[in-house]
Amino acid sequence: MNSYTHGVSATELLGDTIGANLDRAVATWPEREALVDVPSGRRWTYAQFGADVDELASALLASGVAKGDRVGIWAVNCPEWVLVQYATARIGAIMVNINPAYRTHEVEYVLNQAGISVLFASLSHKGSDYRAMVDEVRGRCRELREVVHIGDPSWQALLGRAVPDAVHPELSCDDPINIQYTSGTTGFPKGATLSHHNILNNGYFVGELISYSEQDRICVPVPFYHCFGMVMGNLAATSHGACIVIPAPSFEPAATLRAVQQERCTSLYGVPTMFIAELNLPDFASYDLSSLRTGIMAGSPCPVEVMKRVVAEMHMAEVSICYGMTETSPVSLQTRRDDDLEHRTGTVGRVMPHIEVKVVDPATGVTQPRGTAGELCTRGYSVMLGYWNEPEKTAEAVDPGRWMHTGDLATMREDGYVEIVGRIKDMIIRGGENIYPREIEEFLYAHPKIADVQVVGVPHERYGEEVLACVIARDPADPLTLEELRGFCEGRLAHYKIPSRLAILDAFPMTVSGKVRKVELRETYAES
Repeated sequence: MNSYTHGVSATELLGDTIGANLDRAVATWPEREALVDVPSGRRWTYAQFGADVDELASALLASGVAKGDRVGIWAVNCPEWVLVQYATARIGAIMVNINPAYRTHEVEYVLNQAGISVLFASLSHKGSDYRAMVDEVRGRCRELREVVHIGDPSWQALLGRAVPDAVHPELSCDDPINIQYTSGTTGFPKGATLSHHNILNNGYFVGELISYSEQDRICVPVPFYHCFGMVMGNLAATSHGACIVIPAPSFEPAATLRAVQQERCTSLYGVPTMFIAELNLPDFASYDLSSLRTGIMAGSPCPVEVMKRVVAEMHMAEVSICYGMTETSPVSLQTRRDDDLEHRTGTVGRVMPHIEVKVVDPATGVTQPRGTAGELCTRGYSVMLGYWNEPEKTAEAVDPGRWMHTGDLATMREDGYVEIVGRIKDMIIRGGENIYPREIEEFLYAHPKIADVQVVGVPHERYGEEVLACVIARDPADPLTLEELRGFCEGRLAHYKIPSRLAILDAFPMTVSGKVRKVELRETYAES
């Protein structure tokens, strides 16, 4: 059987714009809570949230923002972020998410590349002075005409321009509504351009597969600037009448668990490193997490032992694993509520409703037999409109058949579940042997001295590449030695897969969305 499958579903795709879908939620659940900001104590019912979205949308129209104009948001998680998301969608402006970790060089690039005319920005956060950075680049951003700082008089000044019953432009669900810059490891990032149809449906079906309803309260410690927060979090919530709970401006393990306990959250999101940080809190057992039933883990594979604890100690019996990428809105594969432990840790799920996936030979494009590794490709409603103003790069990623080439190496099992075996660019080739770091990492997680591990290939004069294990020690006072590591692997891994180098680290270099920057590990240790 070929490695191709598609998501058959009796539930139809939504043909709405985001604004129309929000209107339906407001009409259906006006008194239910839509949004809670734990740090400030502010709360919105759906009726209040809808009214505040309309006020901001009207203020933007009065400020000259038209359909198709780009409005940037460079901010940490806060209620205003969510209001900007829905207000821009309401009037057909294209919201441009800007990573809060960006600095002047990167933000200047995005402001100019997207042609942003109005920018919303945080004032400051953890040593980042956003006002000073905006002031530094503003004169070099030719289309930027207004900056609104959240928590500053400029926010209220903008709202003061709102007029009742403002006339909104006519919108199509296929209009571009969002630009998300993918984390470029080489060169500048690319702006994946997404429509209402792309992200509203993806958020909706992610929520459907974990049975969201108006009874759910979703704790969202992952960044809104990323699809995980704004699509799988916000849009999954509002399309089901559920409540968005913001635990903190950026991830803090204790604040996250306090929010779950205080707000009686039913769902919790995170990448595996976030769940590991929460489970490792000295006072973890003191938090009442009994309200949880589900949640989403994404971004990287979950170690078996971590998943066991998330289910048993965090009460997340229905936790779901999602796989995706910004360019596909993001999710294309997801585990189901009743999947067993092996499927939740050994795979990234099976195809989402209304989506197609296949695994192809990267060299020929021919679909591989099931069980044979190749490049994972996705097609369907979720594939981006393209990279903003970069048709050549779009053509490199999306082929003439509208298949998005993910760059991930995967195998498809007989039951249709997919295993990610690595990035094409992360695959290590040692003496002609293909080595998939994920396999070695999963094996090494079982070592009692290892809290976390990342495996990368570094240059080797004889073999081309050799295997380096980067380890965070469980006990920094008793770190692992290379001899212990190799002894643990002997006879259990093929000799060529056994790490020949070891680096003990306090922490891994991370993207702001919680993914390990393997490229940085490779570069650091290639030179040593």
